[in-house]
Amino acid sequence: MVFLKGVSALSRLRSRVKQHSSLSNSVRWLQMQSSSDLDLHSQLKELIPEQQERLKKLRAEHGKVQLGNITVDMVIGGMRGMTGLLWETSLLDPDEGIRFRGLSIPECQKLLPAAKPDGEPLPEGLLWLLLTGKVPSKAQVDALSQELRDRAVVPDYVFKAIDALPVSAHPMTQFATGVMALQVQSEFQKAYEKGISKLKYWEPTYEDALSLIARVPLVASYVYRRMYKDGKFIPMDDSLDYGGNFSHMLGFSSHQMHELMRLYVTIHSDHEGGNVSAHTGHLVGSALSDPYLSFAAALNGLAGPLHGLANQEVLLWIKSVVEECGENISKEQLKDYVWKTLNGGKVVPGFGHGVLRKTDPRYMCQREFALKHLPDDPLFKLVSQLYEVVPPILTELGKVKNPWPNVDAHSGVLLNHFGLTEARYYTVLFGVSRSIGICSQLIWDRALGLPLERPKSVTMDWLENYCKKAKAA
Repeated sequence: MVFLKGVSALSRLRSRVKQHSSLSNSVRWLQMQSSSDLDLHSQLKELIPEQQERLKKLRAEHGKVQLGNITVDMVIGGMRGMTGLLWETSLLDPDEGIRFRGLSIPECQKLLPAAKPDGEPLPEGLLWLLLTGKVPSKAQVDALSQELRDRAVVPDYVFKAIDALPVSAHPMTQFATGVMALQVQSEFQKAYEKGISKLKYWEPTYEDALSLIARVPLVASYVYRRMYKDGKFIPMDDSLDYGGNFSHMLGFSSHQMHELMRLYVTIHSDHEGGNVSAHTGHLVGSALSDPYLSFAAALNGLAGPLHGLANQEVLLWIKSVVEECGENISKEQLKDYVWKTLNGGKVVPGFGHGVLRKTDPRYMCQREFALKHLPDDPLFKLVSQLYEVVPPILTELGKVKNPWPNVDAHSGVLLNHFGLTEARYYTVLFGVSRSIGICSQLIWDRALGLPLERPKSVTMDWLENYCKKAKAA
């Protein structure tokens, strides 16, 4: 019943999308692209002055408006729930899930250009949307795809830096090392050293960001082929788009796998600014570190088991269920295994979320992909069972604010089905995707002149004394 309700809610959402376009309501300045200009940089040059004035006016007229109260729980609890960060490219609603420039995932699937009719959205289209707030035409997406292919040139010393590490090093360690090596070519660093107006910071940042986004699939695929395919590397295919090319360079020729990679990269690209990787990228970038340094820092946050590494943990846990109980596991057996996991002081990976209070829409669109392309896959059937079994158990515990599955609960099973079985590598895929969101926002950080991030910290003595004075008053 839980699953049926989730599907029903998604169906109602899609029905509303079909009945009327939500573009004019979703976000103030989102609009269908009418310009015939195929150059993304030119689009930004038009948009940035408008948004600079918008921010200036907002601060001048409403800078003293209070957004809420800070509690001791928030200070001790990792600043959870504090509203304290400007992040233009996406917004996470606890009930509706992520919106990219005001568009939900189902709306993005409907409106963004695809590689083929009724296919998954192209990540290049989402990049255009995140940067401009406009839904691009297919011609504009094709032009951006070509630009990214032109920028996708990785110097040999990057691969040599990776090769200096043991092959057994974690894929994220190798990937982050490659990104750091790319930093040698930073246009922002060169421009800053020569002297550049603050008003133009965004332009070399744009150059770095687009080049970084273009190059990370080559670095990531190099790590994969080095670790798992005896170093037999596959060159880029000039006829393929961003997601299709990434899949191709990893070694997968299936059109379905190419579609999965387009979907995967799109839905993992951005998740507002408060998550560890996004916030880290923004924080490091606020020191005027270039996009390569900022993104490498973000990757190190993404590599943590409480963040991006969770997708690895999910598949390993699901496979442990199969190893112990077999593929044809009953609902009662599955319940027993879930309780065994929880009673052992562990969590059920892939369930719960720091902000969301419903099933992650990213989970639902992956489920729809599975129903379309791999409905009989045994691990997919197990994931479906978990959707029915786990939330009631977590609710019964009474300690979990969100018992529903998140994006990580599903992605590993899809990748595994099409042959990408190496779970340790999954977070690298997440990293490639996250480059689009982090770099898009970093361009706007520079364009809007956002300052060095410097929150105030306090000691336990300070908190105790403050609370005593507040109680006495």
